[in-house]
Amino acid sequence: MKSLSEEQKSHLKNYLNEKKALVDKALRAHFPDAGGPAADVIKAMTYSLFAGGKRLRPILCMTSTSVVGGVDDDVIPIACALECIHTYSLIHDDLPVMDDDDLRRGKPTNHKVFGDAIALLAGDGLLTEAFNLMTADSFSGSIPEAVLLKVIRLIARASGYQGMVGGQVVDIQSEGKNLDFPMVEYIHKHKTGALIRASVLAGALAGGGDTDQTDALGRYGEKIGLAFQISDDILDVEGDSAIMGKGSGSDEKKKKATYPALIGLRRSKEIQTGLVDEAIGTLTQFGDRAETLRLIARYIIERKK
Repeated sequence: MKSLSEEQKSHLKNYLNEKKALVDKALRAHFPDAGGPAADVIKAMTYSLFAGGKRLRPILCMTSTSVVGGVDDDVIPIACALECIHTYSLIHDDLPVMDDDDLRRGKPTNHKVFGDAIALLAGDGLLTEAFNLMTADSFSGSIPEAVLLKVIRLIARASGYQGMVGGQVVDIQSEGKNLDFPMVEYIHKHKTGALIRASVLAGALAGGGDTDQTDALGRYGEKIGLAFQISDDILDVEGDSAIMGKGSGSDEKKKKATYPALIGLRRSKEIQTGLVDEAIGTLTQFGDRAETLRLIARYIIERKK
């Protein structure tokens, strides 16, 4: 697979920045200035929410919507909800009872700034606020109720024990153990892949995609979700800590179940490339409308953080 050209990189960078700005604006408009009795938890929530994330999940949601003929305004609250859920998972991931990390995106982790208890509650607050966003009266009328309910169920499953939480549990319980390949794949598909797939599929559903379109985009999301986690595994081995904004080599220290640990870097990269090729192959029916999704799939392999 060819690397992205400089023109493609420039186009994608501009696109990602444009969509990120839309998400950031909507999130800032939604979250109040910290004040009143709940000021500390609001500060903690917004500290991590605006710590410089890529907004990949909401961007995938909006891009998928546009591919099936929808518009950004249709899905901004869903996109923002996905970012809230992702951010909550990072706050909890970093806690001493989980990965016990000191840095996230080049800044002290939430519990290092606000303490363990407030960080835990900040994560809880972001998770629950996600569902408030998706069910707000000001938004819910723009998408048919049956479709919105389907989207909410999809995101709930991807976030809970059937998805991200379930994968994280197995990940923690597997530290230091010798796992077989199917179990490592299970961890990756659930703890990271599930919410990425849900982001793509939610956008397709909310944008009015038909069955063939949503099936194809769901497969795309599944492929890039797994490829994204493999990329994280690879970056933890050979990434630049200064660029990533967090330490590298932590997976090996904690004896995490990762693709490189099980099958080596070379084979991990081969599988990752194959997944991206397969993801791109699911987009044939969309023609040029899906070009940005193709670029995002290739970006997953080339990213440095």
